[in-house]
Formats: sequence, C-alpha cells, structure tokens
Amino acid sequence: MAARRRSAGPDRFEFLQNLVTEFQDTDSEEAKEQVLANLANFAYDPGNLEALRTLQVLEMFLDALTEDNENFVEFGIGGLCNMSMEPESRDLILQSDGALSLVTGCLSSRRDETVLSAITTLMNLSTPASRQDTTHPAVVQCMLRLSLSQNPRLRNLASVYLQDFCTQEQVAGAQGDRAGPSQSALGIPLPETAYKEGNAAQEH
Repeated sequence: MAARRRSAGPDRFEFLQNLVTEFQDTDSEEAKEQVLANLANFAYDPGNLEALRTLQVLEMFLDALTEDNENFVEFGIGGLCNMSMEPESRDLILQSDGALSLVTGCLSSRRDETVLSAITTLMNLSTPASRQDTTHPAVVQCMLRLSLSQNPRLRNLASVYLQDFCTQEQVAGAQGDRAGPSQSALGIPLPETAYKEGNAAQEH
C-alpha cells in the first residue's frame, strides 16, 4: 500500500508525458482513444496523480466529455472518476468552470459504463459546498429513473446515491416533478429506458 502512495518517478513521468504528447500529435482517432484509455487506467493509481495533474490530464478528461465520440466520453469520465477519489484532484475538478455540468450530462449516455462512472464521480465530488449542484432536482430526477433500470449495477448505484447523498425531501420533490421522456431537466436528457420501466412499474 505504501508504494501506491509514492509520486511517480522520473521514468513514469516521462512515460506519461509521452502519452500526452502522442494524444496531442496524432491525427488518428483510434490512437487518441487508446491513449485516453491508458491515462484513465493510470489515474487509478494515486502515485500517478501528481504527474497527471502537472501534465494537465485532468483537463484532457474534461475536454473528452465534450466530444461526439462515445469512446472519448467513456474514457474521459472514467479518468475523472478515478482522479476524483483524491481530494486535491476533486477540488481541481470542482474549480473547473462547467465541470459538474459535463459530468451530469454523462448520466444520459447510452453506455452503462459511462453512466456508472458519472454517478460515482458525482459521489466523489459531493462536498458540503457542491451539494447544491450534485443534488440538484435535475440530477435527483435522473437518479430516480436510473434506479428503475434493468441493469442491476445502475439500479443499485443510483439507489445508493439517492439514499446517501439526497434528502428525503429532495427525492420526494423530484418524484412529484417527474415528466415524460421528451423533457430534459436543465439540459440533462432523462434516460428513456428507465422512464419506460418506471411507467410499467407504476402501472402495476
């Protein structure tokens, strides 16, 4: 465990720097995807986080969330999910303009892994100062729909979010504000699959 807390050595820093340079220099979208996936994996090791922050990889992950390429988004939110577990990186994400909006936007992804990473990232980013944003009615409404998902991982994680990060009043308010799948709450499209499942459950 002690080894995992050490900062990246010079060889590791140079390796990570080369990955960032490759991402910036290559015109191949497939190569960029591979680099993002590798960087997201390296972000799981706390010993790499200082180097990743120095190399502005956190900003790369945030930029990836703005792309149309779903692989970019999946690897970007995966990297943010890993980095946000550490307080210093968490604070940098919260200080980045629009970061929370980009993360919450991932809740409507068609990819379960992207949504799972987005929920976990919101959990990591939830502090007394940010709680107003991480438990905004739009977010709570999305979590309610995801808690009805057929995917047990999504269902369970969304349920934990509602139980541990939201008040009963917030959940009750979001339940009262439920609308059809064509509505988007503050730019967060409501997951259609979960909505349909929720209607079926209510009919029974």
